[in-house]
Amino acid sequence: MDAEVYMRRAMELAAQAAAIGEVPVGAVIVRRGSGEIVGEGYNRREIDKRALAHAELAAIDDACRRLGGWRLPDCAIFVTLEPCPMCSGAIIQARIDEVYFGASDPKSGAVVSVQQMFELPYNYKPFVHAGVLREECSEQLSAFFRELRVKKKQKQSQ
Repeated sequence: MDAEVYMRRAMELAAQAAAIGEVPVGAVIVRRGSGEIVGEGYNRREIDKRALAHAELAAIDDACRRLGGWRLPDCAIFVTLEPCPMCSGAIIQARIDEVYFGASDPKSGAVVSVQQMFELPYNYKPFVHAGVLREECSEQLSAFFRELRVKKKQKQSQ
């Protein structure tokens, strides 16, 4: 499985989020054997006005609908930013086998940064691959927030 190919697709989805003013996080769920993308999502919290509209949850929901069940065995998720506690919980509940993420999240990451949810004694533990295209994923987020600060400053000076 070529992790960079799937992470680049997740970054394309993150760019779609940024284009509508959302924090650029994208997620892709892939069947491990065939390499088929079975779920995709990107952040939509602001536009949908829903706390649950995270990229990972959208991708999990998409994959469950496409595959016809709540379990996603033999699947991997690729996400541009380290999952938060809510999304990590959903990954456990969906029984996703592997988690690939790009940038770490020192403020809310629940895989390696703030806490390590997958190390707790839950009944299911996915294998983690941290830092796939880390620099590119981090720069995508940084560029978005830089632009936001510039816009805010311009608005304040008007």
